[in-house]
Amino acid sequence: MPWPHGPAQQSAAGRHAAAAALSSAGSAERTVPRDPHGRPCFPRGFPGSISHTAHLAVAVVVPGAEAVGADIESAAVTARMAAFVLGERERRTLLPPAGEYSPRELFAAKEAAYKAMNGAGTTGEFLFWRIGLSRSGGTLTASYRGVRVPLWIHSEAGHAFAVAIRR
Repeated sequence: MPWPHGPAQQSAAGRHAAAAALSSAGSAERTVPRDPHGRPCFPRGFPGSISHTAHLAVAVVVPGAEAVGADIESAAVTARMAAFVLGERERRTLLPPAGEYSPRELFAAKEAAYKAMNGAGTTGEFLFWRIGLSRSGGTLTASYRGVRVPLWIHSEAGHAFAVAIRR
C-alpha cells in the first residue's frame, strides 16, 4: 500500500482488495460497507474477510461458504506471546521440533478461525486465543465449542497468511 501506511490507507487497501476478490468471485456488488462495530459486510452469497498489515492488504471471498476468515501477520510473535495465545498442547504438538508451524502462523490461524467462527454468528462472543488448534491427517483444524473449521496457512517474506472457511 502507498505511503503513509496509516489506518486510513490500510482500510482503503483492504476495501480495494475486497473489491478485487468480489470481482474474481463473480459478484456484481464490489463495495464492502462496515457494520456498526466496524466489521466488513460482504454482499449476500459472497462471504469474505479482509486483513492487513502496515504494508499489505488481503481479502478472500468464498461463494457458498457460511463464513470466511483471513488473517495476515507480519509482527514477530514472541515466546511470551505464544505462551499466552497457544495452549500447552498446541505448543508441544504444533511448534517445532514436533510440529511444523511457527508461532506467527498459529497466531494468524487463530485470528482467521475467529473471523470465520464469529462471521457465522453462532458461537457468541469469545476471545480468539480460546480457539483450539489441532492437526490430523495433514489438516490443521480450529475448534471452539463444537464448531470446527479447517485452516490453510502460507508463509513467505516475513508474513504468515491464514484462511479459515466455514461451510
